[in-house]
Amino acid sequence: MVRSPTRRLGTAAGALLALLAAAALLTWSQPRAAEPLRLSVGTGGTGGVYHVYGAGLARAAEARPGTEIVALTTAASVENNRVVAAGGMDAAFTLADVAALAVAGEEPFEEPLPIAAVARLYDNHTHLVVRADSRYQTVADLAGSTVSVGARGSGTEMMAERLLALVGLDAGGGGAAEGGVTRVQLSIGASARALEAGRIDAFFWSGGLPTQAVSDLAGRTPVRLLDLTEHVPALIREYGEYFSDLPVPAGTYPGVPAVRTIGVPSLLVVNTAMPDATARELTRLLFDSRPELVRFHPVALHLHPRSAIATLPVPLHPGAAAYYREVKYANDPGAGGGG
Repeated sequence: MVRSPTRRLGTAAGALLALLAAAALLTWSQPRAAEPLRLSVGTGGTGGVYHVYGAGLARAAEARPGTEIVALTTAASVENNRVVAAGGMDAAFTLADVAALAVAGEEPFEEPLPIAAVARLYDNHTHLVVRADSRYQTVADLAGSTVSVGARGSGTEMMAERLLALVGLDAGGGGAAEGGVTRVQLSIGASARALEAGRIDAFFWSGGLPTQAVSDLAGRTPVRLLDLTEHVPALIREYGEYFSDLPVPAGTYPGVPAVRTIGVPSLLVVNTAMPDATARELTRLLFDSRPELVRFHPVALHLHPRSAIATLPVPLHPGAAAYYREVKYANDPGAGGGG
């Protein structure tokens, strides 16, 4: 029996439709292809955790086609929020309390800044580092000393000034000769070197555990960390619910005893004008890179979608929120409702 041209055409069309349907099913069953992503990320000073985290994210991006992350060394939180808001960087690491001030337009910021969060990452630990054989036991004991309060424009500097003010050693209290504190503004690496050389008596640092610059210092020079938890209630009263009582376990740094200190969350933030698709892919890259980030620093173990969305009062970027909804429904296909 000879088939008509029309029937042969119909058979071919049916076969083509079946092939297209099979291809569609195959496509839908595969992981979603990553979008190209080329961004700059502000980190912090060399030797700090933000710097290491940013370097890890940049390295992880190298394995993703069409993706490039450039990690930039900065003074950290205060500077990072300002530069991201001005469009000088695409994203940056920051302490949550600093980002909240940026969003609200409160000091040290002159006006509300267009800042949104991509993720809450981990908790920073406030360090007040002194030589092991020094007389210092509390923040108030620093009267008459020379102290590094952190790099200019850093979250460390803000925390240091808050703590010094709480014990009456604010910036208007005179220098060491007058019973106040002589302040120097040094990065974490420079602070560690200055303490080792005897040029300063103590330094503040806010970072994840462990911070490499502090580990290296402790390996060369006996040091201690001061207990700071007595100041947590006052910080909460004055500045909001960003602060917690956290341990620094023994062995975190070579020869340094266990101590308790002040915890503050760290965020990855972007400009609110970042396109939703870009923010979504940045969030995806962050979570896809978690195994690589852990190899760079163990604080990446704290990265989890359930905690990452806890960024208030800094708003979550809509693109990041879309990623978290996607993950939620992928893990729980029956989930529904708001978010």
